Amino acid sequence: MKFDKATLKEAMKLYLVTDRTWSSYQDFVSHVEETLANGVSFLQLREKEASDQDFMKYGQAFKALCEDRKIPFVINDRVDMALAIDADGVHIGQGDMSALQARELLGPDKILGVSVRTVEQAQKAVDEGADYLGVGAVFTTSTKLDASHVGFETLKAITQAVDVPVVAIGGIGAHNVMELSGSGVDGIAVVSAILGQEDRRQATHTLGQLTDRLVQHDMPKVLTIAGSDCSGGAGIQADLKTFAAHKCYGMSVITALTAQNTTGVYGVENCTPAFIENQIDCVFSDIEPGAVKIGMVSSVDIIQSLATKLKEHKPAAVVVDPVMVSTSGSKLLDDDAVSTLISDLIPLATVITPNLSEAEILSGMTIETREDMVAAAKKINTYYDGHILIKGGHLDTDANDLLYTNGEEVWFTGAKIDNPNTHGTGCTLSSAIASNLAKGYSVKHSIGNAKAYLTGAIADKMDLGKGRGPLNHGYKL
Repeated sequence: MKFDKATLKEAMKLYLVTDRTWSSYQDFVSHVEETLANGVSFLQLREKEASDQDFMKYGQAFKALCEDRKIPFVINDRVDMALAIDADGVHIGQGDMSALQARELLGPDKILGVSVRTVEQAQKAVDEGADYLGVGAVFTTSTKLDASHVGFETLKAITQAVDVPVVAIGGIGAHNVMELSGSGVDGIAVVSAILGQEDRRQATHTLGQLTDRLVQHDMPKVLTIAGSDCSGGAGIQADLKTFAAHKCYGMSVITALTAQNTTGVYGVENCTPAFIENQIDCVFSDIEPGAVKIGMVSSVDIIQSLATKLKEHKPAAVVVDPVMVSTSGSKLLDDDAVSTLISDLIPLATVITPNLSEAEILSGMTIETREDMVAAAKKINTYYDGHILIKGGHLDTDANDLLYTNGEEVWFTGAKIDNPNTHGTGCTLSSAIASNLAKGYSVKHSIGNAKAYLTGAIADKMDLGKGRGPLNHGYKL
């Protein structure tokens, strides 16, 4: 089958490399067929330990499956087998023959893929006849433990230097694929992220959805609706720093100006509901966000305005951090606004992220243990049927968080970090969750990724200010 450049580029999106490690001998072909039926768009047969007889048998079976679906099928390394099976092409590494030699053996009509690690290798491979490039390992991978990493900047430089499709290889899975946003890749190559999963169908489907977003080369966009912290540790300042750290484009609607620093809040000036609505309309009419994070909303009329606008614009994902009290103990929400928050705003959220004090207010009970956290979530669930994340950072023994969704309990474990500088932790976590949702991750993946990011920002132990200092939002940069 002949694949032109445009068709080949489209097929690069979800590239599966075979490995029998997770399949019985008899199930191998059926497992691969299952992935092809659920979104795999390119198949590479890599069976280094297989006999020639087995290799030929699998190659012929996979060729037939790929022909039925008009999916490219290539052989790893072995040009002789690719020709014998009449596969669509071959993929070679730097330790194999040169691209020039492979092209001479394959002829002009077969697909030639080449693994590269530098811009120089990439340009040479293309000059010698490569139709596409595999670049990696971009992350640590269990299938190639000795592989060194190719950095994001090198990956991006390669995609910009060549005019053939580029697929990222190595350690990629649903938990990290969107870290490649902005690199310019045309797809991802995976092994265990699909074949090593118990539910291969769902794993393929999830990766397919994420990769759809990745190859659109559209930067994820996130909006924060919150108060301003002039000291930069919390509020919209923390949110925008978090968005940037997640390679998202951040926008902000300011609900209030605060005079505060690490020692406390010394003044609050609310924006008018009309001006808040004007800000929201300006954002949504021009650069529509993929997710919205809502933080400090201190009055009834502001909450009602936000609820009206959320119903009007219908954002895909909304994270509500029910900010009621600052880290330093300053009150940030009017008493009469709590009931409005519960009745008008929380029901519009995809996920809410109360800390223990806030969960006590929302549930009307005292929380001291893990069991109390579950009981509180159940009470909140009586009037809110979305995702409830109760943060356990203020527990005495650990920093475990509970995600409760209509009876399902998921715990995200975390050790206590000896660092008093926690100004803006709630803002940061909710913004990180929103960033991950904008990238296309599920709620569970988004929370897991966000908690890991927050843990790193706290563990960096940046020490600024005279009170509870801020986190280092850019610790990864």
